[in-house]
Amino acid sequence: MNISFIHLILHIDSSLEQMALELGLLVYAVLFLIIFCETGLVVTPFLPGDSLLFVSGALAGNEILNIWVLLVIIGLGAIIGDTLNFWIGKFAGCKVLEGRLSAFIHKRWLEKTHHYFEKYGGATIVIARFIPIVRTFAPFLAGIGKMNYQKFLFYNVTGAIIWTWALVGGGYLIGNIPVISEHISLFMWFVLALCIFSIAMVAKSVLSAVFCDKN
Repeated sequence: MNISFIHLILHIDSSLEQMALELGLLVYAVLFLIIFCETGLVVTPFLPGDSLLFVSGALAGNEILNIWVLLVIIGLGAIIGDTLNFWIGKFAGCKVLEGRLSAFIHKRWLEKTHHYFEKYGGATIVIARFIPIVRTFAPFLAGIGKMNYQKFLFYNVTGAIIWTWALVGGGYLIGNIPVISEHISLFMWFVLALCIFSIAMVAKSVLSAVFCDKN
């Protein structure tokens, strides 16, 4: 296989198709591993989550990949990854932040994620699915904060399903429209901005309703 890891990240639209054609069914294992590492390991927030899901969905639309296998594999990778990250935070979070691995964890990433928890509480686990970097650190900080695991699991599974179906499904339905496929990177930034805006509006409405009820 002639695809380097850096090339995969920078040219996800073309390199994933080549990988799928060369690896066959093993490409699903690669997709699972990437999603699992991005969500499960605190030191790998740079992996291509959103774009990977969208492009894989577009390839499924071209019948290069199977849409149902994608939804299951990526969904499981996201759920298991967040679960691992939660337990790492719960049992070794402080050691990670104080040890050698802290060099790979920027303080501003943690501060940004902590801000989301203060603002949205447990729903941050769901919201974070659509926000790079925060997606990686949300379950980790939930573990450090000793969030109830049953509560975390609910948000984890809910967020994984919504994220997977939205981006893989979106790629499957519209990823092969010429104007989108030719400008996939710009489109992904647009989708990300739209997701963040929509989530912010919903969260604002919910918080306003809660505030009014208390008064």
